[in-house]
Amino acid sequence: MKQSNPPDQLNSKPLVSIILAAYNESALLEKNVNEIYNYIQTAGSLYNWEIILVNDGSTDDTGNIADKLVTSIPILSVFHHCVNLNLGNALITGFLHSNGKYIITFDIDLSYSVDHIEKLLNTIVTTRADLVLASVYMEGGKISNVPFLRKIMSKWVNWLMSLSSQEKYHTFTCMVRAYRGSFIRTLNLKARDYEIFPEIIYKAMILRARIIEIPAHLDWSFQLEIGEKRVSGISIAKCVFHGLMASFMFRPYVYFLAGGIFMLIIFLTVLALIEYLHSIPHIFLIAGFIFVIALQLLIQGFSSLQSKRYFEEIFHINTRLLKKMNQDLLD
Repeated sequence: MKQSNPPDQLNSKPLVSIILAAYNESALLEKNVNEIYNYIQTAGSLYNWEIILVNDGSTDDTGNIADKLVTSIPILSVFHHCVNLNLGNALITGFLHSNGKYIITFDIDLSYSVDHIEKLLNTIVTTRADLVLASVYMEGGKISNVPFLRKIMSKWVNWLMSLSSQEKYHTFTCMVRAYRGSFIRTLNLKARDYEIFPEIIYKAMILRARIIEIPAHLDWSFQLEIGEKRVSGISIAKCVFHGLMASFMFRPYVYFLAGGIFMLIIFLTVLALIEYLHSIPHIFLIAGFIFVIALQLLIQGFSSLQSKRYFEEIFHINTRLLKKMNQDLLD
């Protein structure tokens, strides 16, 4: 189901698409969508705008509020999922229905203030980047009023992803981003939930896309104020799990090789101390078992390295073919 107001196609100014995903956000939806709309009306005279709101199967009044907003906001389009398909699918729906030369994904709770829209847009235009990340962990970034445990776990997960990817990006999990439309609409995405954010970065890295970070301010003052009225929320355990899996995605072979080398060191240590450990029952059997584990981990590491190279090569070729097909259709 869809409610929409089509963007003005007659004006030659570049079109910017703002994508908002909402699940059970009736407590703040009307206020925040209007705040975004009012901001771009005053700040964005150089561009045409469209706002795409994806109602991801909400069970509260989010869908009805969104449909009513269409009548008062001429640039708003609303798309409804019949059931909750999770954040990743909501964003993919937004990407597929966007028309903008530039796309900005924004958090509906406005934990990033609306002035980040202009900062992201100015950066992607001036740097000709494919992807711009709003980073709270880089120099100049700031976090306010976020619960301590959530802040520590988020920072740790992003650090682990940075370490695994061997790239100097500080934030892999941020939702607030700017994309070049032609880039993100041809990026084949599979993630269903929060892991879509590191997946986009990973696949952008494969394609040698230009990725830029800008400092941002994450402020949870409103979330703390609204409290239980906001029934949706992000589980810390869920985010940590997705973060760990995403860090594994960047370089899986590192984990296997590190584990194999560690077990091999234990095996060699046991061999070196065998004359002192011979009194331990079945010590030779234990040493042999440790060696087999080390060997299996090392083999798995080299195998995953080769598989990763195959995947990246195939993904790169398929993406180029998809872009060529789309270009041929346009021609």
